[in-house]
Amino acid sequence: MDIHKLNLDSLSRFSPLISDYLNQDQKLKPFYNRFPDEKNFSKQISEKKNQKLDRAVLVEALISQNKDLELSKQSSSNIKSLAEDNVFTITTGHQLCLFTGPLYFIYKIISCINLAEKLNNQFEDKQFVPLFWMASEDHDFEEVNHANLFGKKICWHSNQSGAVGRMNLNNLDVVLDELDAILGESENASYLSNLFRKAYSTKSNLAQASRFLINELFGKYGLVVIDGDDILLKKQFKSIIKNDIEKSKYFQCLSNRSNLLSLNYKKQANVREINFFKLTPNSRERIDYNQEIDLPLDSYSPNVLMRPLFQEFILPNIAYVGGGAEIAYWMQLKDVFKLENIVFPMLVLRNSALVIDSNKTKKLEKLNLSFENLFLSEHELHKLFVLNNTNFNNDLSSPIKLIEDIFTSLAKNYEDSSIKSSINAEKNKQLKSFETFSKKLLKYEKNKHTVSLNQITKIKNSLFPKNIFQERFDSFIPFYLRYGENFIETLKKEFDPLDTKFVILAQ
Repeated sequence: MDIHKLNLDSLSRFSPLISDYLNQDQKLKPFYNRFPDEKNFSKQISEKKNQKLDRAVLVEALISQNKDLELSKQSSSNIKSLAEDNVFTITTGHQLCLFTGPLYFIYKIISCINLAEKLNNQFEDKQFVPLFWMASEDHDFEEVNHANLFGKKICWHSNQSGAVGRMNLNNLDVVLDELDAILGESENASYLSNLFRKAYSTKSNLAQASRFLINELFGKYGLVVIDGDDILLKKQFKSIIKNDIEKSKYFQCLSNRSNLLSLNYKKQANVREINFFKLTPNSRERIDYNQEIDLPLDSYSPNVLMRPLFQEFILPNIAYVGGGAEIAYWMQLKDVFKLENIVFPMLVLRNSALVIDSNKTKKLEKLNLSFENLFLSEHELHKLFVLNNTNFNNDLSSPIKLIEDIFTSLAKNYEDSSIKSSINAEKNKQLKSFETFSKKLLKYEKNKHTVSLNQITKIKNSLFPKNIFQERFDSFIPFYLRYGENFIETLKKEFDPLDTKFVILAQ
């Protein structure tokens, strides 16, 4: 593959918050602790080292959770090493999507692994463990029950409800058969089929299946998988659970910080007086009123704003690797972290990529379009192609100025306000007429290039399905079928979590 790296600012497809964060705009400084520059990690490590942690419980929970997996030597060693004061984690996490879900699930994990490796090389007297946090308590089944590949949506239908990680896999054989029919019979197809069947046919619930998949794909890099739905871990968090459910202790500071952030940016997560759900075997119900904690602690589940607090309370974590939306809701939380004397982690934007096959690359070259151009809207792409391939001049500034000058000069000859008003109205009429005529000319030129413009539309829809990034829609499966293990190895080689350039992998 040919590798190209593009500056995010040139793509104009990212939120203002992320753009300002990467540019270290002063408006955002109050909402995070330290920016993830190499020079800042030493300070972050020193601060985190002073936070009280129960490493023994963490290791005990991880050993118990992973006891049924064939862990790599490195992953097993990483779990045990977390008992030591000089060992820290780099964390990412995601929902338990069927067959790993969209591509960026893979991108997050690779970014996390690479950052841990980078820091291991930088700090010889310390160790950094890449860790994946499973969002097993999420209850939005519709967000995790499908995968998109080859233009087809493979969907797992189930009447189950509640925390998705606890859901059984009894009716997934039909889905696996449907996948096999699509995969084909290549060596890579056989590997994926066996991998998914081991995960979803031999494990008892979605959390166990997801843990198995992640370990099989990334265990060789030392990745450790953790599930927050664990009574050992939640017992440590009891005081914060009680403070939130019984006293709504965090509502005010969450509201204040979120309102300040929303003065300039979109608020990512809604603030509630109580930020925990109650888990039952078949439900995850919102707690909407103050009450005493009267159930086992593993019956209480943090929402999107409490989960980061839980994570950083129990982990020796230095940085969280996430997408733009995740970074946005983390920035609503700084005051809560301060209130509980928990160190706020460094927020690292995960790497992003676009994979383009040789057929599309050749067509782009023939159409004289660059990779940067692909991030324009379909209309803008069409317009750019026409401008580059005809004599049509889209710059209206000169004729517009000429029209304005003519009428301005004419108006100077009259003092009567009604005449001036008529002249101004006629000027606006002429400008509008000129704009309409210009659009007709552009449409005429487009009609001369119907075949090329249709090709552009097809490429655009393929690489940006439903007008969203490929990584947010497509599964990794088609790319693994085509490139095999080399796909993951190439991503791992090219991703640098401290370099936010957008990666283009072109064949």
